[in-house]
This record gives sequence, C-alpha cells and structure tokens, in this order.
Amino acid sequence: MNVTIYDVAREASVSMATVSRVVNGNPNVKPTTRKKVLEAIERLGYRPNAVARGLASKKTTTVGVIIPDISSIFYAELARGIEDIATMYKYNIILSNSDQNKDKELHLFNTMLGKQVDGIVFMSGNITEDHVHEFERSPAPVVLAASIETGESIPSVAIDYKQAAYDAVTMLIEKGHRKIGYVSGPMLEPVNAVKKLAGYRQALEEANLDFNEELVVEGDYTYDSGMEAYERLMENSKEISAIFVATDEMALGVIHGAQDNGVSIPEQLEVVGFDNTRLATMVRPTLTTVLQPMYDIGAVAMRLLTKYMNKEAVDDHIVTLPHRIEYRNSTK
Repeated sequence: MNVTIYDVAREASVSMATVSRVVNGNPNVKPTTRKKVLEAIERLGYRPNAVARGLASKKTTTVGVIIPDISSIFYAELARGIEDIATMYKYNIILSNSDQNKDKELHLFNTMLGKQVDGIVFMSGNITEDHVHEFERSPAPVVLAASIETGESIPSVAIDYKQAAYDAVTMLIEKGHRKIGYVSGPMLEPVNAVKKLAGYRQALEEANLDFNEELVVEGDYTYDSGMEAYERLMENSKEISAIFVATDEMALGVIHGAQDNGVSIPEQLEVVGFDNTRLATMVRPTLTTVLQPMYDIGAVAMRLLTKYMNKEAVDDHIVTLPHRIEYRNSTK
C-alpha cells in the first residue's frame, strides 16, 4: 500500500501540517521535530504525491517540452539546456516528439495543458497563425526556442538568423568568391524563406553580385538531401566556387557529394555550414560553420519560462543570443 502523509504524521507523532512543512522546506519547524519527521519518512519510504501537491498549490512543477525530432543532434543539445535549468529550478520535464507535424504539434500542446503543466517550451520550424492562436489562449505560459514567429507576439529565444546567414556569405565574398551556392532547408519554414535567404541575398546585393535562383537549392535537413543539392547546383552552374548550407548535416552531404566527384575541399570548393553541431568536427576536412549556441538557447528559454511561471518581471520577451563563425578546414 502507498504510504500517505497521514502515516508519516502518525509515525512521527506530529500533525499532517507539520509533515507538509518539512516536505516543502518550510523553515518554521524546530530542528528536533524536522529530524523526527525526516526519520519517519525514511523508515516508511514515503514519497510525496506530486499530483496531490499540485492540486493544493495549483502548480505541478512540471514543464512540457515539444521538440520536432529528439534524435537530432541540434534538438538534443537544446533539450539538454532546458533540462539543466529546469532541474536547477526544481521543475520536472515532460518531453514529446512532434515530427514537425502541425496537427501533432497542436495535439501535443493541448495534451500538455491537459496534464496541467505549469509552462511549455515549444520548438517548430513553422509557427502558424493556428499555433499563435493556441499559445495566446493558453492558461500556461509558452516560450519558443530556436523558432521564428514573425509577429513576435510570443516570447522566444533564438539568434538573428538573417544576420548569421549574411555574415557567412559575406565572409565567402571577402575571400573572392563570386558564384556562391546556397543549400536551404525547407522554404515552408520562415527561418529559411524569410531569414536565411534574406541574409544570403543581402550579402550578394551589397557586393554588387546578382542573385540567381539557380544557385539556391532546397533540402530537407538530411545528409542525403545535401548530397542531392550538390549535384543539382553543379548541374545549374559549374562556376560555383563556394556553398553556404543551412545546416551542418546537409553540409556534410555537400562535402561528400563534392568529394565523390573528385572535387577537393577547400582547394576547389569552400563550404560553410550552420549550427556548429558535433558533426562539424566529425567530417574531413572539418567544417567551418555558424555557431548557434544551442545549449544556451535551451537554457535561456527555460529561464525565461520560469520568470513567466513565477510572475517575475521580464524586460524583453524576444531574446536574441549572439552567434559567430567557427572557422575550420572546409574554408581556406
């Protein structure tokens, strides 16, 4: 049978209120009484009922985290940042995998609310009006992590994706490249269609280089789509001497696609990735990439959520973290 707070109170010869104060860390308990209660808890193997405590306090100390793909190195790093800060603030995590499916995302979101979570960290490549509508009517606060919501009405933590793409392409232009390919993620997602593509175009325009749609190829974030993108770019223009790629995994595909065709990296083709995942150091040559601080994005998103959950003051609901280019051997 489950041991209850009543059993502990009877074992320690104190009131249930005293047991509750000890369990919840209330300092207004005599040391001798606290010791007696803790010994009773140990003897009986009592574990506080989180559901009952939640009903009493109207808090479950539980946070929902919705991630597109938990098997992704990118999202795993984010989740670790969320988890570490959640633990620091004594919150438990319910983690769900949405497969980047809108219907599943909204279903999971409402399932989380049904579990009475105190807040939700949400990640998706495509935040739609339907998402925003659900977030705005949610009884629990929501913070987006590494996700773009164009209206900026929902609290979020990310980097400046347009500036990051601009910096990467400008770096290649300054190296003397004039035909620079771009392998994008799905254009359905604003981070690709609105932000990174805009940074790519701006860098070209400021250098008085023409934007050529044939130098832009859409991938789906996978290694295989990176290999296919390389082939398509070469079919469109043999003059490409550098390629900017929207993710590290696709960049590996680009590098291996080039090497399979006898192209030397970086002597004949320079490649820049995006995210600075562990993959960047696993490929040869190692990958120059835009460092997106994934762990920090997760950690800051969780800290921002704790502020909303605890009714703390929030100076800015849109948090932009710094990025930088991590130079390795795929560029000269």
